Amino acid sequence: MRIGRCLCGAVTYSYEGEALWTGHCWCESCRRATSSPVTTFLGVPKSAFSWTGMQPKPYKSSPGVNRWFCPECGAPMAYDNDKWPDEIHLYAATLDDPHSFWPEERYYFGERLPWSPAEVDPT
Repeated sequence: MRIGRCLCGAVTYSYEGEALWTGHCWCESCRRATSSPVTTFLGVPKSAFSWTGMQPKPYKSSPGVNRWFCPECGAPMAYDNDKWPDEIHLYAATLDDPHSFWPEERYYFGERLPWSPAEVDPT
């Protein structure tokens, strides 16, 4: 069982098993949603996942896309997309033990900002 939470601890979650995938995303949408140059995600099956605290609020950032955030502190918590109906994508920094996490993929690297930290490039 792995667990995570928002900044204030109101929104919490848990999931069982291993992540389906892990990676960094440099797309403009993720950058704006998190106010950071790169966002790091893990995808887990919705069937193995549950919100265990306060329910986060959704924001429909584009057609078929929800970005979930804490209604108390505003921390981004998750992303889901109609393209992957059986997955939820969690922000890796919300894990209670982010040290056990390792990103393996990169997405939209061509959209990175020229001043993005080089150490997040997994190649």
